[in-house]
Amino acid sequence: MPAMPAVKAIRAMVTGRVQGVGFRYTTISEAQQRNLTGWVRNLPAGDVEVLAQGPPAAVDDFVAWLAIGPRLASVVNVEVTPVEPDAGLATFQVRF
Repeated sequence: MPAMPAVKAIRAMVTGRVQGVGFRYTTISEAQQRNLTGWVRNLPAGDVEVLAQGPPAAVDDFVAWLAIGPRLASVVNVEVTPVEPDAGLATFQVRF
């Protein structure tokens, strides 16, 4: 049985009504609760892009939360792509 990776990293594109509803700042709180590092940012087309990394189970739980989002959001789709972990990320923050 292969060993589970210590760190899982994903990039997620979240579509729907996800800007102007507190999505980025709630995402930071949710990521911090799961001890994840990474970033979140609004995109010009109205989507939100997220890069998150940490323990695989915590990342999977976080992705499940992204599909729901904060109370005022209306998430239509979350497209998740695995990426290589970035050892340079120490916190979870908003990128502009």
